[in-house]
Amino acid sequence: MTKNEFNLLYTIKKYGMQSYRKLKDIAGLSIGFISQTVNDFTDKGWVDDSGITDDGIAALKPYKVENAVIMAAGLSSRFVPLSLEKPKGLLIVKNEVLIERQIEQLQEAGIKDIILVLGYKKESFFYLEDKYEGIKIIINPEYSKKNNTHTIYLAQKYIRNSYICSSDDYFEENPFEEYVYQSYYSAIHVSKKTNEWYMIPDKKMNIAKVKKSGEDGYIMLGHVYWDKNFSDGILKILNEDHEIGNYDQVLWEQVLAENVKELSPMEIKVYPDNVIFEFDSLEELRQFDQYYVNNTHSKIMKNISMILDCEEGDIQNFKAIKEGLTNTSFVFETKGKKYVYRHPGEGTEAIISREHEKKALELAKSIDVDPTYIYMNPEQGWKVSDYVEGIRVPSYDSFEDSKRIIKVLRNLHEKKLNVEWSFLPWEEACKIEKIITEEKGGIADSEFEKLKNNVKKCYDKTLGDGIEMCFCHCDTYAPNWMLTDKETILIDWEYAGNADPGCDVGTYIMDSMWKVEEAEKFIREYCGDRFEEKTSFHYLAYTAILSYYWYVWALYRESCGAIMGESLYNWNVMAKRYSKYLVKKYNL
Repeated sequence: MTKNEFNLLYTIKKYGMQSYRKLKDIAGLSIGFISQTVNDFTDKGWVDDSGITDDGIAALKPYKVENAVIMAAGLSSRFVPLSLEKPKGLLIVKNEVLIERQIEQLQEAGIKDIILVLGYKKESFFYLEDKYEGIKIIINPEYSKKNNTHTIYLAQKYIRNSYICSSDDYFEENPFEEYVYQSYYSAIHVSKKTNEWYMIPDKKMNIAKVKKSGEDGYIMLGHVYWDKNFSDGILKILNEDHEIGNYDQVLWEQVLAENVKELSPMEIKVYPDNVIFEFDSLEELRQFDQYYVNNTHSKIMKNISMILDCEEGDIQNFKAIKEGLTNTSFVFETKGKKYVYRHPGEGTEAIISREHEKKALELAKSIDVDPTYIYMNPEQGWKVSDYVEGIRVPSYDSFEDSKRIIKVLRNLHEKKLNVEWSFLPWEEACKIEKIITEEKGGIADSEFEKLKNNVKKCYDKTLGDGIEMCFCHCDTYAPNWMLTDKETILIDWEYAGNADPGCDVGTYIMDSMWKVEEAEKFIREYCGDRFEEKTSFHYLAYTAILSYYWYVWALYRESCGAIMGESLYNWNVMAKRYSKYLVKKYNL
């Protein structure tokens, strides 16, 4: 069946047998073609005076849309702060939940079977199974590590003649059809420079090439339809790549771009402006739905308004900061000034005392070590800080940077501040090791006991050597420092407490991966006139102790399913390097 024949037969199915002039207006075909083709359809028994017949419906069967896959697993980090509280697909836009509107539009078009692939805050979507018939849920447990190619991989047994949709699209008009002739990617035409995906058409308006960013042309926007031939082709590529993982970190559009000539044709289906909407930021949503200007349904926005004494409409220009191991943060602007909002990671209350952190922040600000602090909520863990322009992290290769770090650490430690809670890395490492041994199946490192014994010998020799505990940061690796031309600021006080100053000195050395000679140079500068062999041993020993602590911590995290990667290895290397050096030098 040709495309024009399909269009005519499907038009008759939808609207019944109309006059040729009306069929012309609906299908956009010539009256001559319609006249001849209706006669052919009648001869085949596909249509009669009332419309399409059972045989005609059978002829359309290869083009029947079987289902839709809605991708709803991602974090949508560009949509902070709203995406920190709920998945983007559950946002209410013009009084409708985005994903509900899309499900209803699909089902109105006759697509009853809908597969939702969930990841981030997955449980918030579960109600949809009860609200709508035909919903099937798939869980993507690796949504934070892999891109939507993995979502497609997980849903592959359902993908045939299928719509592939994103949960956060808003369609002003229903774009879905019960029958579709061939694969297509929805698009709009733009005549300005953008960073979107551009589709270059061939003479038949099929995709000949895909490129990222451009100027005048057709950009990808909205839903996609895969016919069975296209589905089989792209799923074959994803399955062949699955063990290798070349496509794990990319969008499926990248797979299309690299294999467009090998895959079956995909049409560029151009829609008018203002039919398909994708909101990449709160600012874009505010332009579409004025309700969001002054009320975003967001606790985070209310928190900011309360602390900075402003209206929600004054808060704008959001930009996510790369997510850390513990929390997520974003920059925003209000009344011409920039700030940072720190959103606590889920489950962090089990390992971090936010009450202690708040007290630590107040102490750090009082001695001007962290002047950025504005407010922290000790019950919920969120924090507002000043944003500092023109910052960089220190370079471990620069001794001038090291001098700046040392100056702040000496100021912090010499204040002799004390708090009622402590950080004891050796004792904590022993507790974690016990959990791994008794509850997690043990430690596979065959040299672990040797390492532990060496570190303990170093630790034992530091006891009673005269270096007193004081208020310490305890997590002084380079990313927690902000350097400007004039300021050296130490941020993120989650692990701060009463501790040996070696925790701060040792952590910085540990993360630098320095040789012992470089560490001794750092320690000599830190100690100044107080430098002697005893103090040198103490801080080298704490480098081994801190490295051992983080190594054991990483073993535990991996026993729980986390992937610690190179960090685990680096901490093992530094614990071995420094403990072996000291045991040998001092014949411990």
